[in-house]
Amino acid sequence: MSRKFAVFAAALAAVALSVQGAQAGGSKLDATALTAVEIGVGAAATAGYFGLHHRHHALNHNINTTSAIALTTIGCMALSPIVGTIVVNRQLTTHEVHAMTASCIIPIVGGWLVDAAYAAHPEWEGKVKVAHHHHKKKM
Repeated sequence: MSRKFAVFAAALAAVALSVQGAQAGGSKLDATALTAVEIGVGAAATAGYFGLHHRHHALNHNINTTSAIALTTIGCMALSPIVGTIVVNRQLTTHEVHAMTASCIIPIVGGWLVDAAYAAHPEWEGKVKVAHHHHKKKM
């Protein structure tokens, strides 16, 4: 069992080091932070998969492999943009959100496919609208 875990940990590390973050409108620091978010949320989803798929608990008798994969993928797709927004402290661009969710579906290749699609169609990016808060002056 420990050998399987070591192989899995090595494979996870290889995947984590090869993930490419989206660089749409943000700084290099934001891209690095979003890459860290992708890796962290992806690792948490993987841990969640193994937790759901583990058969020793009485509550998990109805969860099969396909259900565990679907639940953790959807969770990863939902959490990645939320955590990314909190980490970079700004609204994410559409490109960044699409790259993060694609990385949840296809771990290494998903973000690259989205980056290539946005490079081929720059009109998809659009303009990011910044919300301006107007404060009323108190007298």
